[in-house]
Amino acid sequence: MLPLQIQPESRIPLYAQLRDQLRALVRIGQLMPGDRIPPSRELAARLGVHRTTVANAYAELEAEGLIRGHVGRGTFICGKIDADPRSEAPQPPMPGRNGGVHWDGLFAEERAEESLDRLLPARGRSAISFIVAQPPQDLFPLDDFRRCTNAVLRSRGREILQLGQTGGYPPLQEALGAWLRADGILGPRDHILVTSGCQQGLDLLARVFLRPGDAVLLENPTYPGALAAFSSRHVRVIGAPVRAGAGVDPDAIGFALDRNRVKLMVLMPDFQNPSGSTLSLEDRRKVLELAERYRVPVVEDYIYARLRVSGQPIPSLKALDRAGLVIQIDSLSKLAFPGLRVGWCVTPEAVAERLRLAKQAADLHTSQLAQAAAAEFLRRGMLARHMERMRDVYRKRLHAALEALERSMPEGVQWSAPEGGMCVWVTLPPGLDAVELLVRARERGVLFAPGRLFYLDHAQPNTLRLGFSELNERRIARGVSLLGQIVREQTRRSRTRRSLAGGDGLGAVTLV
Repeated sequence: MLPLQIQPESRIPLYAQLRDQLRALVRIGQLMPGDRIPPSRELAARLGVHRTTVANAYAELEAEGLIRGHVGRGTFICGKIDADPRSEAPQPPMPGRNGGVHWDGLFAEERAEESLDRLLPARGRSAISFIVAQPPQDLFPLDDFRRCTNAVLRSRGREILQLGQTGGYPPLQEALGAWLRADGILGPRDHILVTSGCQQGLDLLARVFLRPGDAVLLENPTYPGALAAFSSRHVRVIGAPVRAGAGVDPDAIGFALDRNRVKLMVLMPDFQNPSGSTLSLEDRRKVLELAERYRVPVVEDYIYARLRVSGQPIPSLKALDRAGLVIQIDSLSKLAFPGLRVGWCVTPEAVAERLRLAKQAADLHTSQLAQAAAAEFLRRGMLARHMERMRDVYRKRLHAALEALERSMPEGVQWSAPEGGMCVWVTLPPGLDAVELLVRARERGVLFAPGRLFYLDHAQPNTLRLGFSELNERRIARGVSLLGQIVREQTRRSRTRRSLAGGDGLGAVTLV
């Protein structure tokens, strides 16, 4: 019997766990070319998962050329993975699909974990996709932006097409400074560093602050880009749980800080991705008190905060900070143009200089043309007008999503009700797995992001994220209605299985 184990609490999809374990058994020689592996139905029954989980794992291994199925005979190992060259004496190069180099043995990092890109197929136009949280491109103010781009090319074209300053294009820094001071974010001792989006901001902060073995605290669940930025630095990532509708738990942060030498905290207090939750003013003050007591800097990801569509705004951590411990990262990506890749960090001057040096080594500077056009867009008031229009759009789309969930979802399904942002977080009844649900939904033309992709640990497989920002109200209603039908069907199947098994004795996970 093959030594295979499935860990339902992991944020790695079940089919990927199975695929990787089978690949490892071939690598170490426990499975050899010609060996027969169990049929998908048989292995699924033994592991207590849905047959689709095994079928998905087998499909990827067959695409790699590692196994091959024969109608009427079964599925067999037909290839062998070479052992990792880093753990053995050097071997002469062998010819293969990638020429004479074994690329896997040369990579500095181990194989990346599952991402949304790998899990999902390319999105077709006909699919109702709740996958991403980004502005709808059909509503981009192209004419306004074109005028801004033409204006800066006419007036300063030669300058902005030359190499520029690593810290940022001065007119953009000035325009951002005026905007941020009006919001109480930019203090007299703060500095603005322009980055290539928030993602680069996270990467630069990881480079500047963290050494291998250091500890960083993140929300759990959290934005996968944050997981990627910090996991690649070989640091300890500590998760603080996010409470339904209430944001990260300050008590859990205090517990973690008391028991670990945390170097950095990364939090998203407003419309947290993926949960949509917002941290109260009282809890923000508690977090800042903890940061000051333990002298731990806080990175505030502010990227969704300006997308509030109802309720009263809450001051940012940066605006509330009196100890100079908060570094705020932000970007135009959720406000207007994700592809422009213009973001910024608001930091104390000493931190900004270290970030500037790290950015200089990474890419010299963010595109000067992009920065100049963004500065003109901001200076002319076009960004403010566009944001107001988009908040009205998102208000209607969020309302449509919440109404559709109320109308379409069966009893036992729960969801967040955010006052802004771009996402709704859905929790399915116990026993359902969102990855398996996605397989069914994809067949009917609906896509979403399974919740397990957002967890550091203790993943909740019965969660999913619905990004509503790209879809109009009609498609939102249609997509949620289809999801509701699938959840009802899967819930009935799960109940039938438990009944046939003699109650609830199938264990922690019954995947359907």
